[in-house]
Amino acid sequence: MKDDNKKITKRTDDYSKWYLDVIEASDLIDESPVRGCMVIKPYGYAIWENIQKVLDKQFKDLGVQNAYFPLFIPKSFFEREAEHVEGFAKECAVVTHHRLKLDPTTGKLVPDGLLDEPLIVRPTSETIMYDTFSRWISSYRDLPLMINQWANVVRWEMRTRPFLRSMEFLWQEGHTAHESEKEADDMAMKMVKVYKKFVEEYLGISVLSGVKSESEKFAGAKYTYSIETMTQDIKALQSATSHMLAQNFSKAFNVKFLDKDQKRQFVWQTSWGISTRIIGAMIMAHSDDNGLVVPPKIAPIQVVIVPIWKDDKEKKLVLNKINKIYKDLEKVNVSVKNDDRDLRPGARFFEWEKKGVPLRIEIGPKDVENKSVVFSRRDTGEKMIIDEKNITKEVINILDAIQKNLYDRSSKLMEKNTHIVNSWQEFQDVIERGGFVSAHFCGNKKCEDKIQTATKATSRCFSFDEKEEYGKCIYCGADSKKRAVFAKSY
Repeated sequence: MKDDNKKITKRTDDYSKWYLDVIEASDLIDESPVRGCMVIKPYGYAIWENIQKVLDKQFKDLGVQNAYFPLFIPKSFFEREAEHVEGFAKECAVVTHHRLKLDPTTGKLVPDGLLDEPLIVRPTSETIMYDTFSRWISSYRDLPLMINQWANVVRWEMRTRPFLRSMEFLWQEGHTAHESEKEADDMAMKMVKVYKKFVEEYLGISVLSGVKSESEKFAGAKYTYSIETMTQDIKALQSATSHMLAQNFSKAFNVKFLDKDQKRQFVWQTSWGISTRIIGAMIMAHSDDNGLVVPPKIAPIQVVIVPIWKDDKEKKLVLNKINKIYKDLEKVNVSVKNDDRDLRPGARFFEWEKKGVPLRIEIGPKDVENKSVVFSRRDTGEKMIIDEKNITKEVINILDAIQKNLYDRSSKLMEKNTHIVNSWQEFQDVIERGGFVSAHFCGNKKCEDKIQTATKATSRCFSFDEKEEYGKCIYCGADSKKRAVFAKSY
């Protein structure tokens, strides 16, 4: 349970504690009896639902269809693609029995009924989906096949943090099959652009996008695209990925089609996903020492109205005015809540500030008399007196201004803390201070492992914005065709 009177730790005092305090104060989650898992409360889940609504429509506009696949995956499926099983082996939860029985000696329930084959609790669905695809696809006429599922996944993390890294989390995973390599290439690129645009336009977070190094790519992929966001403590957070799987999985799962020349071919595949981790990115991009800050385009409540009165006469006067404001805002599709609870105004102000509602409208008997209301912006704390004739128009304008301001602040943070370096010593010095560091890199896994050991930084991606530029790897001195962006990350 959250403590309503608990103060939020300042970011400058303890950033990790601040993050946890913001989540608690904004009532996004509750503790779970299972270590490393979280109960997502209604307000937190409403944010996820808004993310789902936007992305689901964008996927369907591209011709993607939703489906659902089993939570349990036969162990033998993972063994068909060697690189994939190696990448996920340490994170898998395994079901080995199918019932419980009472031990008469101890009086406790113990596993019973050993399974013929262990089942893996879904860490990702490539294997079980592609086994199904092999039955759904027979001809080029069945392609492209574009399937998405909204689901939960389990990855047995040792160190967990709400939204950022939990043993069970929610996500969407899209999986496509195509006739040609080019079509799959185009799809993988298209999806990383969808994620980038969504995160920038709806979550108001500036995004770095590019291709992952061999060390950082998805296990079993030919290559991986990612979007990386910057947190306020100037670390990187991988926020969505899109993978070009080529024919690695189609060969492992015999996903073939009869082409136009009546020849059997393996399909070319992609997979792509975004998870509830993006809520963590939103929190760490925008929130402040007073609590959560939610961008208007994704906020469950965009405007909260807080009426103020002393007696029943004033209450009736104020609520009559609020009813009109409420209806006017609903007509223009603004999500609005009237908080007329029997609590002191300050307590209500404080609660909605902690929950990050973008705009608060305050109205008391004097405001009714003056034919005005008070607006309070969550992002800046600025208060404004607004004529009642202009309320709807000004609400729309200010919500747009808040959305823009949050993106601009995020963009400036990334720009200010992105550095170009040309020597190993300079690299180490800048990485120690934090931020994104652009440096020549050979792409070799062993070299990257040594860089990480020395600095705790990893390559985030070879940015799409970086032009081809010949140089020498920052660490080993080998030839490099392009700079990579490195950072310490979550």
